[in-house]
Amino acid sequence: MSYPLLTIIVLGIFAVYAILMRRWLNIRPLTFAAIVMFTLTAIFDNVIIGTGIVAYDDELLLGVKILYAPIEDFAYTAVALVLVPTLFNLFRTKL
Repeated sequence: MSYPLLTIIVLGIFAVYAILMRRWLNIRPLTFAAIVMFTLTAIFDNVIIGTGIVAYDDELLLGVKILYAPIEDFAYTAVALVLVPTLFNLFRTKL
């Protein structure tokens, strides 16, 4: 399975999840968190890929990169930006 296909599947699942949990998502703090998280992802992914700690098979990638980091790496950050606040709010109200 290629990384773009896996990314599309994961983002599709979490798009549905985000729609279902949209009442827990506040856009203002989410926007700030997204800027910070995507910036940190770009920095640290480039460091770990550039130093050779992590390597990807270029034939399985989409080909779009930010320096060394493939664009598919940013999907995990997008999922975390939706999953963490919704789960936090969900569990906070259940306790």
